[in-house]
Amino acid sequence: MNSSHPAKTAILIFANSAEEDVKHKPIPKGKKLFDALTKTTLKTVETAGLPYFHFTEKQQIGATFGERYSNAIQAIFNKGFDKVITIGNDSPKLKAHHINEAVKQLETNKVVLGPSLDGGFYLLAIQKANFNKEQFFHLPWQTNSIKKTLLALIVTNNNSKVSFLPYLSDIDSVEDIHYIFNFSFILPKQLRLLFLEIIKEFKIVINYYSLFFSSLKRSIYFNKGSPIF
Repeated sequence: MNSSHPAKTAILIFANSAEEDVKHKPIPKGKKLFDALTKTTLKTVETAGLPYFHFTEKQQIGATFGERYSNAIQAIFNKGFDKVITIGNDSPKLKAHHINEAVKQLETNKVVLGPSLDGGFYLLAIQKANFNKEQFFHLPWQTNSIKKTLLALIVTNNNSKVSFLPYLSDIDSVEDIHYIFNFSFILPKQLRLLFLEIIKEFKIVINYYSLFFSSLKRSIYFNKGSPIF
């Protein structure tokens, strides 16, 4: 946590610990990956220069994702901030300039959204007057319809103008890592090397199972069974 800045805008990093993340995202070298992603996110946030708060599963309150996320946003507003920028730890292409652009857009728009390619979003910036915790509870979180539903709620409630940041990819699977690695020139060296390790290990596992099932199929095909007398 860093709360010494006098600004009325704070960043909420809503991201579980690596130990908790690997329970929901079974990726090779998962703990090492999510530790690295969190460290990269913290560096990005510190570069932006705003006060920030990191809510892991230890600080989150609620039975569902919607409750935990909404309660975390409300907790930041309760600290006296007028605007909150929320991010996770799974968008390695997120840079400080994305956060700075969100801050700028919040001055004229009540909501800023950084959409992700899977139908969700990697960044949500919202003003206190435009946030309703109870309504946020019941949105279809962690589905590919969340962005559309959230935008409909915002427009319906306040007829607010929403501004958008560029689309970015987030990480939910090895396939996502492989896709992001194609643009690895914009990633820190540590992440590039780690992504490469994960991709190689995943290919080894896939090749092993391919050979195993291929061998099993051949043995079944050539085993004609005992003769019938």
